[in-house]
Amino acid sequence: MIKGVRVRDLGRKDYKPCWDLQEEIFQVMVKAKIARRNAGLSTTEPGPEGDRDLTLPESQMLWVEHPHVLTLGKSGAAANVVAPAVRLKELGVQYYPINRGGDITYHGPGQLVGYPILDLDQFFTDIHKYLRFLEEAVIRTCAEYGVKAGRIEGLTGVWIDPESGAAARKICAFGVKCSRWVTMHGLALNVNTDLDFFNLIVPCGISDRGVTSLARETGAPVDVEEVKGHMTRHLAALFEWREVR
Repeated sequence: MIKGVRVRDLGRKDYKPCWDLQEEIFQVMVKAKIARRNAGLSTTEPGPEGDRDLTLPESQMLWVEHPHVLTLGKSGAAANVVAPAVRLKELGVQYYPINRGGDITYHGPGQLVGYPILDLDQFFTDIHKYLRFLEEAVIRTCAEYGVKAGRIEGLTGVWIDPESGAAARKICAFGVKCSRWVTMHGLALNVNTDLDFFNLIVPCGISDRGVTSLARETGAPVDVEEVKGHMTRHLAALFEWREVR
């Protein structure tokens, strides 16, 4: 069965309202699954017609571009923010410790951020496969621009020249949360990102490799809207979902 996923483009939006929106969608989905289990119903089949409390909400894919912000995952170290607070304030960079996995990362203009809020019971219950599918969508999108990307074993993310040791550079970072097989948070793909802002942190806690962007790798600015279209198409193909707008 082809699953429907609602794709939403939030444009440019501050981090905190997006986090709140994710939490709202996430909690609705989790509560519906708990209610269905308590009623002895499957979490993969449509609910009783007309009973909204037992209807499974649709999964959603949120695309957004944030103003300058740093987010620190649960397993991260605050010491990986190397810039003093006064410097962050001067640059207008917000800072949030949040409830995803991973370490410190930067979001900002020119970066495409994706938040898949998916009920994995509708797809597959394997978080490692989920992450590999997200990575694969990025790898395929990079290939659309003639940029060969790949993985480094043991380091979640997508890299350019992944076999080149210290010359490898991350083009997309990931940090997710999953509870009752519902996901939130997601990926940050550097398209036209000002990479100097990564000097404020030790990106993802990895000090011996750099970061890059599609613009840097191609030598020219890249249309973020076009990248968004490629990413949506590749995610839909990998997860076998039908886009609902």
